[in-house]
Amino acid sequence: MSTPQLVVHRDKELMAQAAAARLITRIVDAQASRGTASVVLTGGRNGNGLLAALGSAPARDAIDWSRLDLWWGDERFLPEGDPERNVTQAREALLDAVPLDPARVHAMPASDGPHGGDVDAAAGAYAAELAAAAGPGDHAGVPTFDVLMLGVGPDTHVASLFPELPAVRETERTVVGVHGAPKPPPLRVSLTLPAIRAAKEVWLLAAGEDKAKAAAIALSGAGEVQAPAAGAYGRSRTLWLLDAAAASELPRSLYPPASA
Repeated sequence: MSTPQLVVHRDKELMAQAAAARLITRIVDAQASRGTASVVLTGGRNGNGLLAALGSAPARDAIDWSRLDLWWGDERFLPEGDPERNVTQAREALLDAVPLDPARVHAMPASDGPHGGDVDAAAGAYAAELAAAAGPGDHAGVPTFDVLMLGVGPDTHVASLFPELPAVRETERTVVGVHGAPKPPPLRVSLTLPAIRAAKEVWLLAAGEDKAKAAAIALSGAGEVQAPAAGAYGRSRTLWLLDAAAASELPRSLYPPASA
């Protein structure tokens, strides 16, 4: 478990640009040392804002996009191409504009895919895909993610792990079907905390006044069942990237400058 580091930016636009620059550096470093890089994307306004900022970043071409594996932390269990799906939004924000290897873009199953409306079967299939990509030195039955990004919800949820629901209590499986999510749609597919914690670095993104209370709760020692964001951490680094509004309820002592 790594101790959270906090970086607070003036506004959400600056946060997105700085996070994009940071992500480019991490990907390039991983590709230089290992030949490939593996990143888990998040949806929502902060995740999509980061992708859009990455797309317009001058250094984006430093990435070898053909040697980048992309995974998702969660997905709305909706038909392929639905505008509410995280992968649809990610494609619009960035992915369709860069030369990715389609075989390395690991979208979560859709509700009109081979598993039909069976969200649990879809989750099992994604877990199998992760396991197939994992190597002997990897952790928890998933490949080593260089960076796993998570948006933090106003209720402290991350991925589709909502407070008190069964998915946040999962200790064995890496991917679960989520039933009865408190925000629509009710059916989702999500990585679990064991899968999240296998990542080298976990980045939690929070911008806006509506995230201030969630950030304060998650960083105040709350339990992960009541505040899932509190249970999201990386093996080598846990980084909270916030704007001033999201950090407004945190004591200043909590966020000394984090190293790059």
